[in-house]
Amino acid sequence: MTQKKLPDNLHRDTLAVRVALDPSQYGENSEALYLTSGFLQPDAETSARRFAGTEDGYTYGRTSNPTVTSFERRLAALEGTEAAIGASTGMGAILMMCMGLLKAGDHVICSRSMFGSTIALIGREFGKFGVETTFVSQTDVAEWKAALRPTTKLLFAETPTNPLTEVCDIAALASLAHGVGALLAVDNCFCSPALQRPTELGADLVIHSGTKYLDGQGRVMAGAICGPAKLIADVFAPIVRTAGMTLSPFNAWVVLKGLETLSIRMQAQSANALAVARWLETQPKVARVYYPGLASHAQHDLAMHQQSGQGGAVLSFDLHGEGADAARANAFHVINSTRVVSIATNLGDTKTIITHPGTTSHGRLTEDQRRAAGISQALIRLAVGLDHIEDIKADLARGLDSLT
Repeated sequence: MTQKKLPDNLHRDTLAVRVALDPSQYGENSEALYLTSGFLQPDAETSARRFAGTEDGYTYGRTSNPTVTSFERRLAALEGTEAAIGASTGMGAILMMCMGLLKAGDHVICSRSMFGSTIALIGREFGKFGVETTFVSQTDVAEWKAALRPTTKLLFAETPTNPLTEVCDIAALASLAHGVGALLAVDNCFCSPALQRPTELGADLVIHSGTKYLDGQGRVMAGAICGPAKLIADVFAPIVRTAGMTLSPFNAWVVLKGLETLSIRMQAQSANALAVARWLETQPKVARVYYPGLASHAQHDLAMHQQSGQGGAVLSFDLHGEGADAARANAFHVINSTRVVSIATNLGDTKTIITHPGTTSHGRLTEDQRRAAGISQALIRLAVGLDHIEDIKADLARGLDSLT
């Protein structure tokens, strides 16, 4: 069944519930879930053309699937890019990007404040194959500029960062990258397109872990790259076919439906996070709060410009304490004292989640790498969900007030 043609210039909230493949002959209003590994071909000639890529059509689940296509089209519409391609996880999307763009002898500039697994993948694993990486300050544009080389092919930033919520100047980094013929990729996991569209500020590629806010309820693993149609079709799609970091149809369907409520979830969770961050700043046992929505945040003005005036739903805070062992013990005490907040390492859920980055997300980094990224043993990360803010504050106060 052919769907009515959507008008141009629709609001993102409308795109989030409308963009997808046309309904099947049955006319379903909620997008169909296609659970199949293979697709029937009308004849051998058509099959040959579809496998050769000279005719559109589905052939095999590792290559493409209608449910995955609907997710890709909807996410691209929300990010304002020509196309998107799904991946099995967010890290799978980063792997796909690096495999497609980099070769031995190429150089990457990357924020040293990025997610620990990203640092390990690019700095260590791709280093085995001759790709050189320079890690620089997230916020110091001069460091990014000084690191440029003739062999620089990619600048990669995550903004805000996990877990310190540092914000980079996307437009400034795009200008640097394009000045040397490189690309700028931005991990938009913390904000999602509901709050931030990096390509509007000059980024070439946008990376997503759909596991987080795109799904929004902690149900599945998913990832994606958004960008120009030519790069998606000619560079990244062949890697998915060959390497197999394929997004499953079921996971694509779950995230597709999650996108429908993305905007209202992000607004509500950002408001909750701001309220909790302001409260934490008043607590005597808290040394510092990291949240872009606070006026005390070093990049507050930039964040409000880039992030549609909202700070997102993730914050972190340092506790007072001397020495790594004592700091870790204090952080564990606060975490273990919670009765409502979930102790987990995910984020983006409707349930508020608390974690200790120094022993989880950044636990496999060396102490020098953690120190360079600003990750102390006193640091706690809170991904604020839809729990009532008074219940969240009371849960945190239970541990904070009993610290000695």
